Amino acid sequence: MSFVNKFVAEILTLQVALYHAQARLECRTDNEALHDLRIAVRKIRSLLKPFRLLNEVAALNDAAAEVGRETTPARDLEVMILELQERGFAGLAQTRASRLDSSYESILNGQSIKSLLVRLDKWPSSFRLIEANGELKGIETQIKTALRKQIDRLHAAVDDSQYDRHELRILVKRTRYLTEAFPELSPLSKKSARALKELQSALGAWHDHYQWCQKAQIETDLRPLKQVWLSAAATALQKAEVQLVNLAKRLPKPAGKKKLP
Repeated sequence: MSFVNKFVAEILTLQVALYHAQARLECRTDNEALHDLRIAVRKIRSLLKPFRLLNEVAALNDAAAEVGRETTPARDLEVMILELQERGFAGLAQTRASRLDSSYESILNGQSIKSLLVRLDKWPSSFRLIEANGELKGIETQIKTALRKQIDRLHAAVDDSQYDRHELRILVKRTRYLTEAFPELSPLSKKSARALKELQSALGAWHDHYQWCQKAQIETDLRPLKQVWLSAAATALQKAEVQLVNLAKRLPKPAGKKKLP
């Protein structure tokens, strides 16, 4: 199968996954539906990233980005509710459940998800036209270059002990997602990719607890958990620093002179 054919097939597979997650969210079959919907959208965006400057792709990418932004607060609330339940604060979780259900309805009835699905239906023919016009020549080389630059940016950040950990989390996420979108073209080994995933997990745990501490300053009923979350955030950050050292050992050497992103 050619690169373009495989690429189109992957987008179509993710479109099916998106429809499936949307149906589960509508029926409230499980508490992972929104998460899976966001994963499908994120994977679509990662696949589109090397092509996002093409007009036909830019519109689809923008539509996917909007769904990502619109669903973030609801997903954050889901994770918060799960945390409260696991900590034994069922009452606090329940007071937020109705807000979550309202968020679900807004997502399902909103224009963003509808626009994305419409664009996904139209996209394959537009992309084939781009291919027919010769605009995809050398695209695999371009993707390899993009991956190399992304990993070089990560390398520079990893080597900088003063680099902001919030920014590092975002950089790690973007590098991992782009690598997973094009594993055959990435210079990362399987061990490096695994280390990247482990670092993202640790930074994600730290970020969640950090955000909950911030919320506790505003939502007063959360204040009994603030010290617990502060401690958990510190532990997660320590773990992330260990993972950071592990990743630094496994990253391929930079292609050129390191530059901070």
